[in-house]
Amino acid sequence: MPPRSRIAQALRALGRDRLALTAAVAAVGTAADAGVRGTLLLQAAMAAAGCGEGRRADDLIDHAAALAGRRTGTEDAHHTAFGPMVVLLARFLTALNCGDAGEAVYRHEQAIRRDDWPLLPAEHRGAHLIDVARAYLQAGDITKAGYTLADADTIAPAEVRYRPAARTLIAEIAHSGRAAASVARLATLIALTR
Repeated sequence: MPPRSRIAQALRALGRDRLALTAAVAAVGTAADAGVRGTLLLQAAMAAAGCGEGRRADDLIDHAAALAGRRTGTEDAHHTAFGPMVVLLARFLTALNCGDAGEAVYRHEQAIRRDDWPLLPAEHRGAHLIDVARAYLQAGDITKAGYTLADADTIAPAEVRYRPAARTLIAEIAHSGRAAASVARLATLIALTR
């Protein structure tokens, strides 16, 4: 990931979405590489969603989608992994962060049907599935949330077992009384239940 995008991502992680949005949008105009510009647009979109600006987030993602649609070849000099799949996953995440779990689940289901879903690094797919479990939980579907976490653990165990957000989800599902056996085993394995 390019340094300017990492700065925006770090600001978002610190809860400084407004500053991340400003930084990412400012950097877009100075980036020569389409992959870097697209990545910055997606960072800006996620920051806009964090600020409660859903319409602006959608506009930024639309611009990124246009860039992704014009890219040809597989050259990725800046290691952005920017492309149509990453744009679709950003649409999922902005919907989730704007509180629209139903739209987020819809975007996820679109993404996993694509041929390039399995080509994403395991850690990326695992992290995405943790967010999907959160979307299912927000939508009130504890069963699908549990199965999604179990799938994520199969793909990228470290993402599930050591990420605080994943551990919180596992504990919440395990203590719901409606956890699938796989989630109950996972909760026991990572010492969230006895």
